[in-house]
Amino acid sequence: MTFQRRRSISCRGPLFWLILTAGLIPNASGQSGAGANRQPILMDRQKEIALALSACPASVADKAAVYVLERTGYIKVRESHNGFTAIVQHALPNSQDPQCMDAEGARTFLPRYLKMAEWRAQGKSAAEIRALVAEALATGSLQSPTKPGIDYMLSTQNLTPNAKGEIVPFPPHVMFYAPYKTNADLGLSGALGPDGNPDGPVFVAGEGTPYALIIVPVGDRGASHTHPKQPE
Repeated sequence: MTFQRRRSISCRGPLFWLILTAGLIPNASGQSGAGANRQPILMDRQKEIALALSACPASVADKAAVYVLERTGYIKVRESHNGFTAIVQHALPNSQDPQCMDAEGARTFLPRYLKMAEWRAQGKSAAEIRALVAEALATGSLQSPTKPGIDYMLSTQNLTPNAKGEIVPFPPHVMFYAPYKTNADLGLSGALGPDGNPDGPVFVAGEGTPYALIIVPVGDRGASHTHPKQPE
């Protein structure tokens, strides 16, 4: 299977990228009203640690910091010795997105995840959390990446919202911070693939924004990419 084909059957619709890049909580199907600010179901701590670390490459996992979710928000249960941090983010209460982010992600994306979990635990509504995130970004108390970096999402247990707000499995992928990058910068014409994302082997989510991400699907953990033959 080629890299291009693997992307076209794997990538979710644009709703997830809006949630992840902007730190938004949508009024998606099944998430409106009182359900929008309910707490995620707490996991067994060791299982949550293993799930968080499953997002990391093997060479990174052993020395990455780890956060776990409790009733009042996330707590750190292990310090980082390589600059990476692993966490199971819940963009929606019933979604789970194990992530393994580098130091730039820990400086920018991680504080947003921690505050969103804290506000959700306090009972704030989805609309209130959206407003708080927007205000924090505007005042600089929360920040977006200012340089390239990487966020591994290599877990095979990603459960994320699709374009309809339904929670669905999603295969492993890698995200690169690319502030203000656009799909045109990658040579993409703007045409959309069958998944609703820009049609290409990689694409930009949140394009043109400070939290734009270059998304690189990798398919199954052990799969290798098939590259086009180079001219001789």
